[in-house]
This record gives sequence, C-alpha cells and structure tokens, in this order.
Amino acid sequence: MSKAPTLIKMLRHLPMLAVAALLVTAVGAKPLYAMGTDNPPPTDDGKKKDKKGSAIEQQEQQLALAKEQAKFLRDYRAARELILAGRYDAGIAAMHALGHDEHPDVANYIGYANRKLGRYDQSKLWYEAALEADPNHTRTWSYYGMWHAEQGNRLKAQDYLAKVNALCGDTACKEYIELKAVIDGKASY
Repeated sequence: MSKAPTLIKMLRHLPMLAVAALLVTAVGAKPLYAMGTDNPPPTDDGKKKDKKGSAIEQQEQQLALAKEQAKFLRDYRAARELILAGRYDAGIAAMHALGHDEHPDVANYIGYANRKLGRYDQSKLWYEAALEADPNHTRTWSYYGMWHAEQGNRLKAQDYLAKVNALCGDTACKEYIELKAVIDGKASY
C-alpha cells in the first residue's frame, strides 16, 4: 500500500496549519510600548490562559483572545478620541470602562484628561500609575513634564524633557517637541 494518499491528506491541511501558526505567533507577540501607542493591546491581567487541551481548543482560545484584543483596541481608540475632542469626563469614563486602568496608555490618557480638567492631584496619580506600569513610557514622561510646567516647576519639567530625549534618542520625536514647546511657553497640550 502506498503512503501517497496520507501525504496528500497532510498537504491539504498545510495551509490551515500555517494560518494557525501565524495567528498564534501574532497574538502571542508582545511589542514594546515605551513610546506609547495608539494601538495598545490590553495588558495581561495576571490570569494565565490554560494552554491545555487539544489543538482545536487552543485555536479557539487564541481566536477568543484576538477578539478580546480587537474589542479593547476599538474601545480604547473611541475613548481616546473623546479625550482628544475635549470631552474629558466622557473619555475618562470610557477609559475606565475598558477594565484596564493598569495599562500605561490608558492611565496616561486618564491623567491627561484630568490635567485638562484642572484636577492636578488626580492627574498626578494617573501619570505615576502609567510610569509604574511602564517606566519608559515616553508619552507619559512628556505629559507629566507638561504637568510640572503648568505647576510652575520649570526645572522638573526640564528634567522630564531630558528623560524624554534619552528615551527617544534624539530631539526629533513628537513627545520631545511638544514638551519643549510647553516649557518654552510656545504651546500648551
């Protein structure tokens, strides 16, 4: 008996296996977020996903995770747009509704919205939470530097500008340019 029919059956399933492998790789990869991003996945909430089970069950878990991440991203972007449009209270509520306050991008924008509302104590707490979650979160260092500039603490704002410069590697990144403009009195964010 020839083994050719078995080989042909295996080759028929090869495209599906390749797609599954790509999906597992893409969902499992965790990029760096130090700059802050407009496309953040939710942080790991400490719950380890059960990796036991058949390949089909693992695929279903990966698909469910991908759907969860897509929903988070869609809702995050909507909350961010509310904040950037000046609808700060609605944006803060939408960020909290994500259920990932520990995420540096989420905490940063909650801090930003509170700062824009003049709630400086709340803003400070959220910026510090963002930096605790990611000590190299460039956008938070920049916004927190703006917070210090608004508080009249120019020296601290300049310290944060140096930190942003170190994280960016140069003075051409958006976060550096924006904070420098605030310190120089040429802009407000």
